Amino acid sequence: MSAWTAAALGLAATAGLALLAWIASVPSRDVSVVDSAWGPMVAAPAFVFATMAGTVGSRATTILALCAAWALRLSAYIAWRHRGEPEDRRYQAIRARNEPHFAWKSLYLVFGLQAVLAWVVALPLMAGVVAAAPWNGLDAIGIVLFVFGLAFEAVADAQLARFKADPANRARVMQAGLWRYTRHPNYFGECCVWWGLWLVAAAAGAWWSIVSPLLMTVLLLKVSGVTLLERDLAERRPGYADYVRRTNAFIPGRPHP
Repeated sequence: MSAWTAAALGLAATAGLALLAWIASVPSRDVSVVDSAWGPMVAAPAFVFATMAGTVGSRATTILALCAAWALRLSAYIAWRHRGEPEDRRYQAIRARNEPHFAWKSLYLVFGLQAVLAWVVALPLMAGVVAAAPWNGLDAIGIVLFVFGLAFEAVADAQLARFKADPANRARVMQAGLWRYTRHPNYFGECCVWWGLWLVAAAAGAWWSIVSPLLMTVLLLKVSGVTLLERDLAERRPGYADYVRRTNAFIPGRPHP
């Protein structure tokens, strides 16, 4: 089976998961479910490629294991965080701009778009699982960067969850732990994850898949991540302006006086 056919099947798998998430969102009127589905949507093409390849070597096994660990942690955390909560503010704004009939429009505005983005992000995974190149030093750097990023964002998420669980912190700004050194440690960790996975793919010759970490970096910094969240937090948290003045936005660093 050709790589193009496997890629098409990978896109179909991601689109199928997006469709299931959309079906679940219609009766609940909550498209936030797409965030919980994001991890599996990204991972699906890699597993399709591995299935189509037939023989799975050590590189493919490692990439699949890393990808599965990332996807399961992220999806479980987002689902847990969203339990009992209303639709995310981002999606409420999209819904308001696209009524009436947003339930149908969300199929392509939210779920279809994210399916395509997930498939593009998965490019290093698809390339890596079918590569036959031997292990080299670049693989080690990529895996270390991935593990660091995954741990960094997991710790940041846990710290923020504990902070929010305390009613005394309502309307306050989280600025302890990793959040003391960067205003978005979870996004920074996520960025490291994808540059790490790309390095593993690049070690096998798939340098062209750099579009994946570049896309993730742009999304995290300029689209659905830092820029959008900062605008929302500045309106809802009185102390956020001072936090912005003292703390790096993305790359961790010593707090400013």
